[in-house]
Amino acid sequence: MYRKVKIALRHLSVDIKKDVNTGSDRRSNIKNCALDSRGGFLKKHKKLLLNETLHSSDREKMSEFDLNNLNECLEKYLPIDKLTEVKRILYGLEEDQILDLSDSATEIAQKYGFEIKGYRFTAREEQIRKPRVVRVGAIQNSIVLPTTAPIEDQRTAIWNKVTTMIKAAAAAGCNIVCTQEAWTMPFAFCTREKFPWCEFAEEAEHGPTTKMLAELAKSHNMVIIHSILERDIEHGETIWNTAVVISNNGRYLGKHRKNHIPRVGDFNESTYYMEGNTFHPVFETEFGKLAVNICYGRHHPQNWMMFGLNGAEIVFNPSATIGRLSEPLWSIEARNAAIANSYFTVPINRVGTEKFPNEYTSGDGTTAHKEFGPFYGSSYVAAPDGSRTPSLSRDKDGLLVTELDLNLCRQIKDFWGFRMTQRLSLYAESFQRATKSDFKPQIIKESSKLKD
Repeated sequence: MYRKVKIALRHLSVDIKKDVNTGSDRRSNIKNCALDSRGGFLKKHKKLLLNETLHSSDREKMSEFDLNNLNECLEKYLPIDKLTEVKRILYGLEEDQILDLSDSATEIAQKYGFEIKGYRFTAREEQIRKPRVVRVGAIQNSIVLPTTAPIEDQRTAIWNKVTTMIKAAAAAGCNIVCTQEAWTMPFAFCTREKFPWCEFAEEAEHGPTTKMLAELAKSHNMVIIHSILERDIEHGETIWNTAVVISNNGRYLGKHRKNHIPRVGDFNESTYYMEGNTFHPVFETEFGKLAVNICYGRHHPQNWMMFGLNGAEIVFNPSATIGRLSEPLWSIEARNAAIANSYFTVPINRVGTEKFPNEYTSGDGTTAHKEFGPFYGSSYVAAPDGSRTPSLSRDKDGLLVTELDLNLCRQIKDFWGFRMTQRLSLYAESFQRATKSDFKPQIIKESSKLKD
């Protein structure tokens, strides 16, 4: 039995390094089919262990293997003594720092069928500064109605689902809540169709979603960050991908527009909106200095860095991304950003597969299709010391509640000295040169005169 577990763990090594299970990664999926409930190999999947080259259709089938949560998989199959060391390597902590949640919060989650998890990060006790403890809530969810339903009905159904989850967050003591990217709608940008999807766009400050959430923010003394498709009435009614920040007083605090727009796979977002023009704002609230790095911006280290330079203590990353494209990157990028910039990061991803009325093509030679997904959830929180929480489920609606002591940000700056050892003037000079049309990379080659 133990030998078979060890064999399976060889296949699990990809996940220990990456915390992923993606349909395009043969090795991590072999791990998923390597053990049945008795620890034996599943005969019907043996061919995957031998097949070194897989057709794309095979990869799509592999993405259907049932792995709801990596942490639960580890706890199910690893011996306790091994599990402790694996968690230390994977999460930066030997044991999950569980946060006890109120009965009322868990009862709401049970009644409405969504996952709720609670974790905490502590900081060293200081002699002068008091602890700066806040609780953040990250919400991941699927859409509710078919994409063929009337626009108003689709949005209202999602509102009803997510406002219930916000109420659970309030019952769990959350001071700040953030939604996933474009939370009020299906992620329809894969279709390249303008209608009816552009009808989901609304004003950032005066739109119906902000007005509705402002009431919740005020009644629960909670900062709410929500990501929408914005209609810019003052500038030609153009559309942006925008995150709106509402203060705990229920007032519109400001917005940030997505800085980096993908042009990869089915993410045809530049058909609808272009790169944002709000730079890298940090919103000072009663519960800390907050920033929002929307979705694709997580692939750009400089984007993360600028929020840090502007003083962010928590950077949220509302996203919508799918397994075959990005899951190997998911657990790495936001965690790296937390380490490099000495702040907390909160990456949030939607769940489910969304089906659209008309077929569309992906530009990769595969046949036209109507489905987009699966979006793999897996929302988590990373701390500036490199530790992180386990993820929420890959396929279920969920609320992740995390308690943070913001004093940890400065303590890590003092310990590692990353900000002190930054060479911003050096980078600035190099960046300036790189923007010139006559730029030449700084590559040193062996002179031909010195060669034999």
